[in-house]
This record gives sequence, C-alpha cells and structure tokens, in this order.
Amino acid sequence: MGRRTPLYDMHVALGARMVEFAGWDMPLSYDGPADEHRAVREHCGLFDVSHMGEIELRGPNAAAVCQELTVNDVRRLKIGDGQYTVLCNERGGVIDDLIVFRTGAERYLLVVNAATTEKDLAWIVERTGHRAEVVDRSAELALLALQGPDSELALRTSTSLALNGLRPFAALEGRVAGVSALVSRTGYTGEDGFELLVAAGDAPPLWDAVLEATRRRDGRAAGLAARDTLRLEAGLPLCGTDMDESTTPLEAGLGWVVKLDKGPFVGREALAMEASRGVSRRLVGLALDEPGIPRHGYPVWNDGTVVGTVTSGTRSPTLGTFVGLAYVTSGVSAPGTAVQIEIRGRRVPSRIVERPFYRRMRREG
Repeated sequence: MGRRTPLYDMHVALGARMVEFAGWDMPLSYDGPADEHRAVREHCGLFDVSHMGEIELRGPNAAAVCQELTVNDVRRLKIGDGQYTVLCNERGGVIDDLIVFRTGAERYLLVVNAATTEKDLAWIVERTGHRAEVVDRSAELALLALQGPDSELALRTSTSLALNGLRPFAALEGRVAGVSALVSRTGYTGEDGFELLVAAGDAPPLWDAVLEATRRRDGRAAGLAARDTLRLEAGLPLCGTDMDESTTPLEAGLGWVVKLDKGPFVGREALAMEASRGVSRRLVGLALDEPGIPRHGYPVWNDGTVVGTVTSGTRSPTLGTFVGLAYVTSGVSAPGTAVQIEIRGRRVPSRIVERPFYRRMRREG
C-alpha cells in the first residue's frame, strides 16, 4: 500500500480506480480517461495532485540559494510571482523540473515532482548547508488542480480573488470556499487553469466545493490517465520518463528556461559548453501515419539506422491520432523528417512534428 493524500477516501467514494504512482495511491480514473480528458479540453476537470512535494527556502540568503540551484533567474520574481525551472546536476542532467514561487521577501516555495521529492530535498539540503532554512512542507500541504477553458468561470463562484487579472505562473493568497489557499495560474494540461495549495486538513471541504462548481460547468473529477494524455497532447515532458539525469534541458527543448548569463549555478559550465557546440540529440514530437502506440524504449529508425528512442506516446483523444515523444539525433530532428517507430517488430511509418500536438483555443468570458 502506498502513501495516501488527504483526499484518498473521497476518491474511493467517487468510485475511482486507484493505482500506485511514485509511491502514492492515486486515482487513475473515475468515469473513464477519455471522458475526463474531453471534459478538461471542452469545459474543466479537477485533479488531486497532492502527491507533489513542496520545499520552502527561508532567510536572507534564500534568493541566492535558489539562484544557485536552479537554471532560471529568480531575481525576476516579485512577491506573488512564480517561474518554471529545472534542477540540474554538475553535468547539466535534469534532476527535476519544478515551479518556484516567491511567497515573501525572504521565502521561496519549490513545488517538485512526487517521484523525486525525497531526492530533491536531500540534494537541496546538501547544497544549501547553513545558508538558508530548508523546510519540507509536503506532508502539511495539499494541492488541487482545476484545469480547462471554463476553470476560471467555475472557480469564480468560490472566491472573491481577482482571477481574471492573474497572469500565468503568478499566484494570489486568499480564501476559496472559505479555505485559505495559494492560488496560482499554473497546470500541466495545455489548458488555462489554476492550482490551489492549501493546508492538508482543508483539502476535503475545498475538493467538495470546487468539484461541485466544476460539475456546474459540465466538468468532472479527473485522474492520472487523463492528466498524462493531456500533457502529452500539449507536448509537455514528464520528468523521469521524457527527461532525467542522463538528459539535459537543452536536449529536452527547455533551453528557454536556462539563463546562462545570470551568473553561476549548478550545471552552468556543462550547459554553456553544450549550448556552444550544439546538442547531439533532441526531444521531438512524433506523429504516426498508421495506428500504434509508441511506448517508452521503442527504437526510432531512419534510413535503415536506429536514430533515437521513444520516451512516451499515446492515442490522442482530442486529435484521434497516435503521437509520441522521442530523443533523436539532431540530424533527423527537423519537422517533416520521415522516420519509423518499431512497434512489436514492425516499423510503423511516422513523421517528426513540432510540439505541441494540440494548442488550446482561447476563450473569452
């Protein structure tokens, strides 16, 4: 039995199919992944992502420590701002991708992946030493994600916070359904949406209130299966699957978050060298010309030679096509390049395509 979020009993009561994920018992699906996926694309869906970790850095040197540990430039953050970033090892390999929020003058909150929380914490503590206070807040906090084009309309009914003025990756503190929360305009689905960070004990009443508002907008609760197909359609890499310590953010297409000119940070020298010489492989999108699921580890062929490896793939519920992500040598990484994916001994004709596979339609109101 894995660890349980504060919402475990509510998932069971909703009839969720529970599975082990990163050491946690999590809902895979409630009413069917395709319906949950469609609800998020067309209306909204509510996810329990309380398995994610939260690590806080406090003190006068917290900003300097964050600046040294992450590849992005935390000096750009005002209180209430957040940014997507990466922790790298000395070789430039991806330890984890995360969001850093500046929650106070001397406070930074790092929201990290569930599978790497303990490793991240140990690495951060080791690197920080006595320069700042490092606090693991993962057990005391819960995280809900409301995603989809109607998410703002749904959430408005439960809060007086000025959601329409909240920029992507920015956060507001206030009350939602009577509960104190940090509300950020973030998500992992390719849609507009919000993530609500609350005290663990406040998660059940907040879940009930927001789920009711979600259902009024023709939305529903959604599980890990829909979250994975949604993020894949959006071309978003999953740490541990599409990138790890053997891959760099430049190879993974995350060069836009790597600020080589900001000053020293862990992995900078290796990444600067890679940037100057060019990457030898790239994470690319794949579109299959025939049916087939491109799964992690499947070879990618071009002109009779293996040129790469699939990292993840699915049948896109929105597009009705088969898509995937793969690392391929830079020479065959241009969109439009014909490749073949070996699926159960058969080489399926495919193409390199730009990410994302799906782009959301902006909706007014």
